[in-house]
Amino acid sequence: MQGGEPAISNREYAMMPSKTLTALQSWSSVGRWTLFGTMACVLVSVGFNALMFGNMGPEALRRSVISAIVLPILLGVPLFFYMSMRVRGLAITNLRLGLVARTDSLTACLNRGAFTGKVSTLLAQRGRDTNGALLMIDADNFKAINDLFGHDAGDEALTIIARSIRTTLRAGDLVGRMGGEEFGVYLPDVDQRGTEAVAERIRRSVNLAVFAPDGKQRPLSVSIGGVAFEGSASFSELFRIADQRLYGAKQTGRNRVAVVHVADHPAIGLKRSA
Repeated sequence: MQGGEPAISNREYAMMPSKTLTALQSWSSVGRWTLFGTMACVLVSVGFNALMFGNMGPEALRRSVISAIVLPILLGVPLFFYMSMRVRGLAITNLRLGLVARTDSLTACLNRGAFTGKVSTLLAQRGRDTNGALLMIDADNFKAINDLFGHDAGDEALTIIARSIRTTLRAGDLVGRMGGEEFGVYLPDVDQRGTEAVAERIRRSVNLAVFAPDGKQRPLSVSIGGVAFEGSASFSELFRIADQRLYGAKQTGRNRVAVVHVADHPAIGLKRSA
């Protein structure tokens, strides 16, 4: 396997709760914070003036109340609007930085750490009556692409493969770049037959993708190993089995799919093939 990257969990922001961060991203929330902040200042100011000047007669009280309303509005609206905009900007910047930290810059897939962490979390939350699958996908003959056409063409091939994978997946499926030319796909709520169907669609999608680094169409293909499961499962166990099936597929000719159920997979010990 490629060298592992450190696991990166979703960022937790220390300055304020995540719900507040999410709320502050909308313009309506800026308006609400400005309105409610100003109203709170007005109420405090009115109450203070009524307490301090209530015994000075109705006219003095009326004027003090008017000033207690007008001054907080004149000062509070621009102040709270400015502060809300600043916090909103910081929240969006932090969220973007978190997204960058979890995303592979070349393929726009989750990076290895984010994919591993997210799938592990989802597996821990699953009930005993649920099922799912993990696929490991490896580009065939990728070294030859780099050697013949250069690393820029290799990067283009990886981008095309990643796009081909994503176009076949459902909402809720996850795809990550595990390193080099290898990708992982997590499929919730799917049985072994459904897993095989998805893997075959991915394989065909990559075969049909347009890759012409020198102006001529060049073939792309992937080998896919997968494991389907029911109930509880650990990422490390699923990864090990899917990885074994992947190298089995590469050993038997590449450009093929090998999927097994976690309950009855045979133990195999194949060395990795390029």
